[in-house]
Order: sequence, then C-alpha cells, then structure tokens
Amino acid sequence: MPGEGGVLAEEAAVAGMASGYSSEITFTVVMSCLMAASGGLIFGYDISITGGLTQMQSFLEAFFPEILEKMNNAQQDAYCIFDSQVLTTFVSSLYLAGVFACLVAGHVTRRVGRRNSMLIGASFFLVGAVLNCAAVNIYMLVIGRILLGFAVGFTNQSAPVYLAEIAPARWRGAFTSIFHFFLNVGMLVADLVNYRANTIAHWGWRLSLGVGIIPATVILVGAVFIPDSPNSLVLRGKVDEARRSLRRIRGRSADVDAELKDIMHAAEEDGRHKTGAFRRILQREYRPHLVMAVAIPLFFELTGMIVVTLFAPLLFYTIGFTSQKAILGSIITDVVSLAAIMVAALSVDRCGRRYLFVIGGGILLVCLVGMTWIFGAELGTDGGKAMPRHYAVAVVALVCLFVAGFGVSWGPLKWIIPSEIFPLEVRSAGQSMSESISLTLTFAQTQSFLAMLCSFKFGSFAYNAAWVVVMTAFIIFFLPETKGVPIEAMGAVWARHWYWKRFVKPVPASGPDKQAHGPLGT
Repeated sequence: MPGEGGVLAEEAAVAGMASGYSSEITFTVVMSCLMAASGGLIFGYDISITGGLTQMQSFLEAFFPEILEKMNNAQQDAYCIFDSQVLTTFVSSLYLAGVFACLVAGHVTRRVGRRNSMLIGASFFLVGAVLNCAAVNIYMLVIGRILLGFAVGFTNQSAPVYLAEIAPARWRGAFTSIFHFFLNVGMLVADLVNYRANTIAHWGWRLSLGVGIIPATVILVGAVFIPDSPNSLVLRGKVDEARRSLRRIRGRSADVDAELKDIMHAAEEDGRHKTGAFRRILQREYRPHLVMAVAIPLFFELTGMIVVTLFAPLLFYTIGFTSQKAILGSIITDVVSLAAIMVAALSVDRCGRRYLFVIGGGILLVCLVGMTWIFGAELGTDGGKAMPRHYAVAVVALVCLFVAGFGVSWGPLKWIIPSEIFPLEVRSAGQSMSESISLTLTFAQTQSFLAMLCSFKFGSFAYNAAWVVVMTAFIIFFLPETKGVPIEAMGAVWARHWYWKRFVKPVPASGPDKQAHGPLGT
C-alpha cells in the first residue's frame, strides 16, 4: 500500500537521525512545557464555558429571554430550541477574532520570539476575561470574546511550536500533546464551574465567566520565567543566547553542539530566501507542508468534535436531560477525554502518529453512525418525539466513546503534526496558516451548527461520518510517520515518501542530514 513502504526503514533510521542529541528530560524543559501548554488551559476553558452557559437560566434571563421562553414551550421542536444567530455570534466571535490574530501572530512570533508571543496572548486573555465578567449587555460580552480570540490566536500559534522546539526529539509527541491535555483540563474546569454556577440565581453566569481571570493571571506571570526556544533565538541572530537556552533546557552537562549546529543550518537556509515566509510556503518545494497545513485543521474540524465539545450540554438537553444533568453529562465526557489523551501521550512516541490516526478514525466512524441511527429512529425528523431513557443513555455512551476515540487521535495530533513538520524558515507561517484555517472553520461551525441541527436533524452526524472516512484514507496514503525524528531533520521524511518526494528538494549527502539520508535514501 502507498505510504507503507518506507515505514520500517524510517523507524530503523530514527536513532541515526538523532545521533548527538540529548534525550534527557530536565526540570527546566518540564516546567517550560507545562507553562507553555497552560495556554491550552485558558483556550479549553473559553471553549467549554459557553456550552453550559448558553443553556443556563441566569445567563438567558439576562441576555436571551426569548430562548428561555422556547425552552419552557412543550411544543417547541427539540432540534431548534437554541437556534439563535445572536447566541451563536457570542460563541463564535472568539474564533473569528482568532483567525485575524493568527495571521498577525505568525509575523510577531518570528520577530519577537515564541515566549513573548505567549505573553501577548496571556495579556489578551486577562483583559477579555475581566470584560466578560463585568458585562452588562451583549456588546460587552462579544467584545470580551473578541479579545479572548486575539489571545487564542497568539497562544495557539506560538505554544505548540515552542513545545515542539524545546522537547527532546524522542519524546516530542508526548510533550506537544500536553497542550491538548491542558486544553481538556480547561474544559473540565469550565464544566465543573458551570455545574455550580447553574444553581446560583441571577448572577451565576458571572462566576462562570469570571473564573477565567485566575489562570490567565498565573500564565501571564509564569511565562516571564521560561526561556525562549533556541530555534527562535538563532532565527533572530542570537546564537550565544540560543546556546545558553539549549544548555538550560537540555541540562548543564549535555553536549548541545550537534543540535545547535542543526538549528543554525536551518536558520542559514532561511537566510538564503528573499521572499517572505507566507509567499515561500506556496512554492513547489513546500507543497507537502502546505497541503498538511490545510488538510490537518480541515479534517480536525470535520470530525464533528468541535460541535460536540461546544454544544454537549445543549445536545444532552435536546435528548431530554435537565439543564443540570446536561452539564453533568458534559463533565463525564471531559473525564473520558482526559483519560484518552493520557493514553495518547504514552503511546504516540511508541506506536506512531499514523497508527493512532487510523484507530481513532475507526472509533469516530462507529460512534457517528450510531448517533445518526438513534437520533433518526428515536427523536424523529420533526424533533417532536421524546427520546426513551435507555436510548438517551446510549447517546451519552456513544458521545463518551467518540470523545475517547478523538482523544487518542485527532485531538492531540492536530497540535503535534503542524508543530513538527515545517522547516524553520516557514515554521511560524505554516503554524499561523494551520491555526487560522482551524479557527475559521470553528467559527463557521459554531455559527452554523445550531441552525444545521435545526434543518438537517440527525443528518448532521451522517455528514461528519462521511468525512471521517475521507480523512482516514488521506492519512493512510499521504501522511508519513514522524515519530522520533529531530525537528530540524524532518526534511528526510518527506524526501522518502512515495508521493511527496517529487516535490521536495533531495536530502544532501553531507551536513546535518547525512545520517538521516544514509539508511533511508536507498
């Protein structure tokens, strides 16, 4: 099968490609990774807080009384209770703002460094959270969400790249997956806060929005104390600082010369280019990187997970749970997701990226087909039927299994793959493009899902199931295995792939990639 031929050879050459690199896990690299990944904590909190908030009585009383009236109408179509463009604008404005911020952040991150870009994002998080908590009208809510979107644009662009650059090559998948783990911790915290806030009359919604101030403050302060990545420092001409940063990250006794030499070689390659990174990535030699920058976030969104994550409480409310039990159901899925991500972190650097993609795709397909059948058979096409209790429980079980399948595959790998596949000269641009596409699609889905659910009914799940088939086939044929490959030696992976080798430049027979080229170039 295409895509399979070089897998064994790739694995055999990993040790040679990482020759001279330190694999030691130091205190500095652990703390730096934890602090960088904490940006995912706030992102996850802001994603999930809206799911419970948008069916919370105190919030609806203050801003959307017409939806509260529909919730109390026994004749209302269950699919269409929450179909409000103003409500979805409140939710989706974060993602639209994040799109524009991502495009700016790519240039800013390259100029000021990964760490400083994360500091900018943390500042936006803090201001946006304060404004949302103090909101007295829908305009303040939307402006606060827009500021949070700017924060997401900066942190989502810089944090995964930072993690990939400072993590030891042998454990890069595990360290980069921490971002997604923290994202899901943020989602769990949001649902726990919503569960308590839902019992507080009149002002419970302020508690939900205000808690985000605490982690935003911690991240803003903590990010000051972590080192910038050596790759970013070399790119900005600060070689001595890069050497000190690398020694701090890898350990005082580690020999960092081989890794620093590869980073400097990548920076020199960047210096040879006259065009900007965004125009450069459109050139033929970067065709595989460009395709992955588009395909990975596109398929990530089309799994259906974003809408399940954002609207899980609304989904559970639709099938007959009370508001409080709907939030409890979302908490259960959060716990399942965290467990699945831990499994992924432990296996991604052993089993490989492709294996987890395929396993996860199979699980997602089974769950989406199951939900299509249950919603179609038991809730009906007009949403007027009440779903029997045992079928409602089956939906919760399928959602949990779906979340587990996503958590071991597309969830963490969406952050891992784009952060590690791009050459240094287009890395910021590639990550910016990937994340802006992701946020654009998230905006489109959050703005349209409730209307889509109202119009297409159970067909919404069948739509996502068809895409899961397409994306799994794409991974099998076109994504090479990248586990254990040093980030600045990734060019050899594309040069060996059955299809992409026709686009990329041949790996040189000497220099930093010599060992990578030897065993695999045959």
